[in-house]
Amino acid sequence: MQTIALPTRSDIENAAGRVAGYVRTTPVLDLEAGAFGEHGPLTLKLELFQHSGSFKARGAFNLLLSRAVPEAGVVAASGGNFGLAIAYAARALGYPASIFVPEVTVAAKRDKLSALGAKVVVTGEVYADALAASVAEAGATGALFAHAYDQPEVLAGGGICARELAAQRPELDTVLVAVGGGGLIGGFACWYAGDTRIVAVEPEQAPTLARALAAGEPVEVTVSGVAADSLGASRIGALGLAATQRWVERSVLVTDEEIRRAQWLLWDRVRVLCEPGSAAPLAALLAGAYVPSTDERVCLLICGANLDPGTVSPAA
Repeated sequence: MQTIALPTRSDIENAAGRVAGYVRTTPVLDLEAGAFGEHGPLTLKLELFQHSGSFKARGAFNLLLSRAVPEAGVVAASGGNFGLAIAYAARALGYPASIFVPEVTVAAKRDKLSALGAKVVVTGEVYADALAASVAEAGATGALFAHAYDQPEVLAGGGICARELAAQRPELDTVLVAVGGGGLIGGFACWYAGDTRIVAVEPEQAPTLARALAAGEPVEVTVSGVAADSLGASRIGALGLAATQRWVERSVLVTDEEIRRAQWLLWDRVRVLCEPGSAAPLAALLAGAYVPSTDERVCLLICGANLDPGTVSPAA
């Protein structure tokens, strides 16, 4: 069996130095007991305040600052957030970018991609279709191919966020992380490396990691639902899976209804407006998919905010 080389803490430290000045240090918000009902105090890591509206900017900058970018620029596929991050980083560094997105990508994300100067190509029903088209485009043009979650530089980007959180709140016992393709949770797992409990949260209609863990390897999964544009990878990344198998304690699933309720409560109770996928960690707590102990110090990673605000409502 081939050994997968995962980013080390040293790699993540180097990546943090590389992107310094290009990405933001995002805040944490400590909430009182009862902010969401019967639960104890919680910490929110507000990564939705990152450039381009999600954690993805960290990996995008790390990739483009680590690799030689040809004249043809960079090509990526994305449900929206990674594409926005690559488009933002490419514009900041002076490179052309072509972003392939599936039809499920919301209009708000497509419009932002265009506003950032990227060439936007809408193709296929889901992320896997856009990914195949982007690989073909990179091969035809010689552009640098950027994978949304399965490149070491991108995984290290998630690790930079974990490193930052560990410095901000070193006392945490547990961090709940939403999972799409595995880049973010993989980065968190590589940084914490078992020192802090990591819990993976996925929508029931996009159980990419859960199915891979059951099979012991990445498998194709049919994805749909309210979070498909951000958590809709149909196959977990090899890097993210390897890191999860080694250092993530458990994987839990939540329903679309639970995600929508959590999304509304984040806005209603603490005025945090996030996209559905980012509400999955809170949904896991509210639904009892993960039940912390009485004194457990829990952080929810709120990782993205690229959405149409009008879609957030108590009736959603």
